[in-house]
Amino acid sequence: MSTILDTIIARKQIEVAEAKQRVTVEELEQSVYFRRNPVSLADRILAMDGHAIIAEFKRKSPSKGWIHADAHADAITQGYASAGAAGISVLTDRDFFGANETDFGQARAVSVPLLRKEFIIDEYQLIEARAMGADVILLIAACLSPERTQELARFARSLQLEVLLELHTETELTHLNPFISLVGINNRNLKDFSVSLEHSVTLASKLPREIPRIGESGIRSSSDIFMLRDAGFSGFLIGEVLMREPDPAIALAALIEQLKHRHHAG
Repeated sequence: MSTILDTIIARKQIEVAEAKQRVTVEELEQSVYFRRNPVSLADRILAMDGHAIIAEFKRKSPSKGWIHADAHADAITQGYASAGAAGISVLTDRDFFGANETDFGQARAVSVPLLRKEFIIDEYQLIEARAMGADVILLIAACLSPERTQELARFARSLQLEVLLELHTETELTHLNPFISLVGINNRNLKDFSVSLEHSVTLASKLPREIPRIGESGIRSSSDIFMLRDAGFSGFLIGEVLMREPDPAIALAALIEQLKHRHHAG
């Protein structure tokens, strides 16, 4: 039985083929961002000592539908940066996450590291990410074989892009390779979209200690973050709970303040 993830990847294969016809690699390489030095998200996360939030900009998701349909990428991402985000994740998928072609370009006005949040299956998408001004790219283990993950991660690193590898199951630990900068554990199962933070805590204990761990999806409160932090996570990717607020940046600032207060109190 096919899953939502299968449907997304099938669509992505068509999208990538169409993009290659529309814009050549040589044209992408003419982007001004190819001469820009990317900023390390891993370094920023480690420097923030337990209150590093990767704030996400997204309008919708396959599991939740529309979250913030009329959101403006420029205002929200600038607000995130001012509120103290360690990095900002920007969805670039149109069909399933409601992205506009201009979202990433608007977000690039900020100085913090930007993650291109995308279902990456082809080297072309990595060149696109560099041309867009990304600092970090996402590789999802559930979409790729371990061999393909390593090929794409190696290529990303050759473009000076950091790699966030997203895992969900213990069997996906085989996707770890020397080119990974950050490991994310998705609390949401991409096949049925159920969420379990406890699952992530269990899996985290099996990860190498030298790679920063990122908790992803289903994080709803500072209490969730404290639980994950105690399990060895150093960064937390949060989207929906912020994007549902009238002003996502104010919500982010309040959350970071809670984390700092708890950290100093502890």
